[in-house]
Amino acid sequence: MTMIAMNAQASDLYTTHKPLLLSLAYRMLGSMSEAEDIVHEAFLAFDASANESIDNVRAYLCKIVTNRCIDRLRKLKKERTAYIGPWLPEPWVDDSGAADPQQSLERKDTLSTAFLLLLEKLTPAERSVFVLREALDYEYGEIAGIVGKSEANCRQLLRRARMKLAGWEEAQQPRTARSSALVDEFVAALSAGDAGRLMRVFTTDAALLSDGGGKVIAAKRPILDPQLIATFLVSVNEKRKEASGIEMTTVNGLPGFIQHVGGSVHGVYSFALRDGLISAIYIMRNPEKLRHIQISASHGA
Repeated sequence: MTMIAMNAQASDLYTTHKPLLLSLAYRMLGSMSEAEDIVHEAFLAFDASANESIDNVRAYLCKIVTNRCIDRLRKLKKERTAYIGPWLPEPWVDDSGAADPQQSLERKDTLSTAFLLLLEKLTPAERSVFVLREALDYEYGEIAGIVGKSEANCRQLLRRARMKLAGWEEAQQPRTARSSALVDEFVAALSAGDAGRLMRVFTTDAALLSDGGGKVIAAKRPILDPQLIATFLVSVNEKRKEASGIEMTTVNGLPGFIQHVGGSVHGVYSFALRDGLISAIYIMRNPEKLRHIQISASHGA
């Protein structure tokens, strides 16, 4: 995003705090484009030279971002109710391979597509407290200052959120060599057009959700049978097999891949894993949610 109207001090703060604020805003909204806009607007609204007396700049910026996210989330929830087909969060693709200092402060399992879908059950206030506490490991005193509520109220909001998301911790699965091997096997079976081989990497209750947003062809309802999922995937892939390619990458903290056709991003695949198998496949096809995704030069040639 282009930096505009920032003095040198604000620009330095932007570089220092953007990773944290983007992590917060993305988990709040499930939209990379919305998150980037809110973070940028927050810095533009923050006149660093006029706010030198602020004791904790990070907390102050988090408060601006959180409040803007809460306001935006109320509107987005109404929009998502009328969404055509399954709604999925915009994919967070990380193919840099570089160590991000912010990563050590985050629970990476709270970035997964499955986790972000669970967060849709929460009210904006519950979501803000839950993300700050469980994903970013903030203390209750810090959270209270950011969301403008008492510590007791924040603890109550967190209890409500945890009740709504009962079992969420058990559902999380960190990235392992096995998870990478599973996705590799999925890609190999898909490329071979082997539905039986695909089924062997699915749990018996596997689900497939495809987000086209009514703009491109996608499954308008979740597919909940492993055999139907395998048949659907093989059929769809066969239609574009000659012109398509796959770039393996990290999507929302877990192994995934970008599918491209003719040098353009055609879809992004992410997964939920359980008991050493794939329990859910998430396919992002909505072109409006793929604008920020780029394929490497070697794959785009």
